[in-house]
Amino acid sequence: MLHYEDIEIGVVQKFGHYEVTRAETIEFATKYDPQPFHLDDDAAAKTHFGRLSASGWHSAAMTMRMIVDNLKKNEQAGLGSPGVENLRWLKPVFPGDTLRCESVTLSKRRSKSRLEMGILQGKVTAYNQNDEPVLIMESAGLIAVRDPQAPLAE
Repeated sequence: MLHYEDIEIGVVQKFGHYEVTRAETIEFATKYDPQPFHLDDDAAAKTHFGRLSASGWHSAAMTMRMIVDNLKKNEQAGLGSPGVENLRWLKPVFPGDTLRCESVTLSKRRSKSRLEMGILQGKVTAYNQNDEPVLIMESAGLIAVRDPQAPLAE
C-alpha cells in the first residue's frame, strides 16, 4: 500500500485506457448535459465541433475513472480530495477517441490538524489517441500517512 511517505514530487505516471463510445456520449449528455452538439449529429455538424462531441463533464468523468483505476491498481492509500482548483477542456473529445492520462505530484505536505493524512497537489492531463491533450486539471488529494506519530517536516 502506497502512503504519503512513498509519493515523490515530480515523478510522472502514465496510465489509463478509455474508449469513448457514441452510446455513452449520448447517454451521459442526455442525463447531465443535454446540449444539441452532445446529442444530435445534425445539430453538432452546424457547430464549431463539426460532429457529435462528448460533454466536457463527461471527459472529466472518464478521466476520473482512469485516475481511480490507477489508484486501485497501485494500492494507494487515498482518502479523497477537497476539490479541483483548475479544470480546462483543451480539445473536444469525440466518440471513437481513446483517452489516457499522465499525472505528476507538484507538491506535498502533512496536514497540521489531522496528523494521519497528507495533502498532495497534483496535475493530471488526459490525452487522446493522437497524444493531443484534451483536458488538464490541478487538484489536491488526501492520502494516509504511514506513521502519524512521525514529526512534521518544517
